[in-house]
Amino acid sequence: LTPQGLSMDASKKVDLKIIIIGALGVGKTSLLHQYVHKTFYEDYRTTLGASILTKVLAVDSTPLKLQIWDTGGQERFRSMVSTFYKGSDGCMLAFDVTDRESFEALDNWRNDFLEKVIPREQDFPMVVLGNKIDLSDRQVPKEMASAWCKEKDIPYFEVSAKNNINVAEAFETLAKQALSTYKGIFESYLTDSIKLTPNDKPKQSCC
Repeated sequence: LTPQGLSMDASKKVDLKIIIIGALGVGKTSLLHQYVHKTFYEDYRTTLGASILTKVLAVDSTPLKLQIWDTGGQERFRSMVSTFYKGSDGCMLAFDVTDRESFEALDNWRNDFLEKVIPREQDFPMVVLGNKIDLSDRQVPKEMASAWCKEKDIPYFEVSAKNNINVAEAFETLAKQALSTYKGIFESYLTDSIKLTPNDKPKQSCC
């Protein structure tokens, strides 16, 4: 097979796992429902462990099936939630612009995620969402959140799950990043496998 023969078929659907993490009550479930179902989900029950929603879309003419994992933000679920990180292709960090503590917790959430994702890549596909910009009692200035994200080279989106502001843009930006990384890994895997010829195999000695 030639390298061209092994190239990625753009028409083949790619499955990507996206995980959304962040402190309790920042609106992770609402963001997810707004993106997938175009409805504002105002149910204040805490997500226990994780739930999964799927969304099919096309990015750069490649059909994608996003498997989006919604996780519980309670501290006591932290070790359970981290078991869901494995196999993620992209990570969405969420905080509430009216809750300073949820913003200050981003470092811990990000570090916890990067420590447990294999391979550990500092440029892992990631976006940050500052939710609830529709509320007036803001505690985290846009400049502060933007500066934190700029320092870490992560795209930042000011969003409102309630008013559907920037929600789709945030998810689609992450999907593009994740697809690009996925394609890069796929192509390098193919390149490596093409390099392996029978001559590279160690000679077996008989005795």
